[in-house]
Amino acid sequence: MKLLSLNVGRPVVSEHTDQAEGVTGIDKRPVEGSVRVAAPGTEGFGAGGLEGDAVCDTRHHGGEHQAVYAFAREDLDAWERTLGRTLHNGSFGENLTTEGVDVSGAKIGERWRVGSDLVLEVASGRIPCRTFQGHLGEKGWVKRFTEQAAPGAYLRVVEPGAIRAGDTIEILHRPDHEVTVSFQFRAVTTERDLLPRILVAADTLAPEAVRVARTYMAKQGSGAEAGEARG
Repeated sequence: MKLLSLNVGRPVVSEHTDQAEGVTGIDKRPVEGSVRVAAPGTEGFGAGGLEGDAVCDTRHHGGEHQAVYAFAREDLDAWERTLGRTLHNGSFGENLTTEGVDVSGAKIGERWRVGSDLVLEVASGRIPCRTFQGHLGEKGWVKRFTEQAAPGAYLRVVEPGAIRAGDTIEILHRPDHEVTVSFQFRAVTTERDLLPRILVAADTLAPEAVRVARTYMAKQGSGAEAGEARG
């Protein structure tokens, strides 16, 4: 398992973003040499976890639980075959293009060591947006990506470090629960009945996903109570 490519983005103008200045950093490109990775807001970093990487729409991207985004090269290859086009490393806006890692099969709370020092923790799956669709230029992309349920993983930084393409990726810890990135993604998108089951990973799951699950459960409980009252 290794880091095939390390990708960062610069702000570019796009008509497909809701960000006030009309720019996005989704167009990630591979870089050579090492890049420092740390928790957003530390070491002079902005909203993202990679030095030199632009995170423009901070309402929906960046922050502690979306510090780094990883996507498997194997999944990019599958999309290449489906779409009939070349997808370079970073095409999906990922910071880390991996090889030999089942990224969407990773469990929430799973920890990876990348290189010698960096430790990352899986926090959630990536939810597609219209900026992503506009960036790829594929009609109906949000729906197609969602149906595939292989969204790649957002990760938080546990221990900072410098990494470069070619570094090994080692799984340090894999929780004993069923909630993979794909499972959590399906729960918050197409299979809402799964939402109560993702709370087993609440301690390490991104807070927004926890909120969605608890709101769903509260509404279900209210519905049940109303039904009992009518009976």
